[in-house]
Amino acid sequence: MNLIVAVDEKWGIGRDNGLLASVPGDMAYFKEHTIDKVVVMGRKTLESMPKKRGLPKRINYVLTTQEGYEAERCNIVHTEAELFDAIAQYDPDDVWLIGGASMYNKYYKLCDKLYITKMYADLNADAFIVNIDEDEDYEVISESELHEDNGIQYRFYVYQKKGR
Repeated sequence: MNLIVAVDEKWGIGRDNGLLASVPGDMAYFKEHTIDKVVVMGRKTLESMPKKRGLPKRINYVLTTQEGYEAERCNIVHTEAELFDAIAQYDPDDVWLIGGASMYNKYYKLCDKLYITKMYADLNADAFIVNIDEDEDYEVISESELHEDNGIQYRFYVYQKKGR
């Protein structure tokens, strides 16, 4: 499984259950990596999306403890075991963890590669993930050139679990 996320300089990922900023280049990067793939998210992440439905052209899995929960274009699972049984049928390289903070923080160690867009600004986040730069189990294997959208400078980083 892979992880994909955009973070600000404090490793913030969201505010008020939404994205921190409009960064078209990052959205294109996200789409490029996840289109025609499997995405895994928590219920709050799903509910932050337009019309509260799964992303088009992707197989969407949503983990929630809410029994009877339904959402368009989504496969709903209620336990970690159910989630991992469901995604086991796919190539791990085609499975993408896309949020939110609790899902990232709980499952990032299960990911071989982490695709992290670092935005060089403090965007007043209220949701944060672990600072991967402080995790000895991961190393940067690629770093893009500097980009800028809507006044926000950013780079794309790929981290890989050591020994993989």
